[in-house]
Amino acid sequence: LEPENLVHHILKDMYATKKKKTRVILRMLPISGTCKAFMEDMKKYTETFFEPWFKAPNKGTFQIVYKARNNSHMSREEVIKELAGIVGSLNPENKVDLNNPQYTVVVEIIKNVCCLSVVRDYVLFRKYNLQEVVKSNKEDAQQNPSTVTEEQNLTVVKPETEEEKSSEVKQENKSEGEIQAESKGNDTLTV
Repeated sequence: LEPENLVHHILKDMYATKKKKTRVILRMLPISGTCKAFMEDMKKYTETFFEPWFKAPNKGTFQIVYKARNNSHMSREEVIKELAGIVGSLNPENKVDLNNPQYTVVVEIIKNVCCLSVVRDYVLFRKYNLQEVVKSNKEDAQQNPSTVTEEQNLTVVKPETEEEKSSEVKQENKSEGEIQAESKGNDTLTV
């Protein structure tokens, strides 16, 4: 099995169903290949490693995500520049897109080992964070209210008689934890 396809399938399922299927796993990052964490070794390895995704006739937009742990001899800017150059040399039509790329090259350096993978939908699946993927759109809207449309804010309500209003108010006062809403305008209720 290819680890990037397996993890992508799991995340796609969780994104579609919005069901949390794990309690302890925060992120799943597939590692497709490893090499020594020295620039010459990385160049030699990635020239063949990137071919299935970026060599002509294949092309796509990409970004490079770099993280180093317990390593001080590698420069982030140098690694990103070299790897982007290799992707560009495989096919000049490959373009950098930091907002919504087709592919994300994940570079994780741990001591003297460089772990590499090329993943899809990295931005859509929120950096492959399982907890964030299952959040519903309502939770997203609460965190980022600018994305909520006006239709989601307004609910059309039929006009009520005075008798129905008073019975509902009594019922709301009895039950705790309910949100009371005021009627604004003729046919809309804002919460």
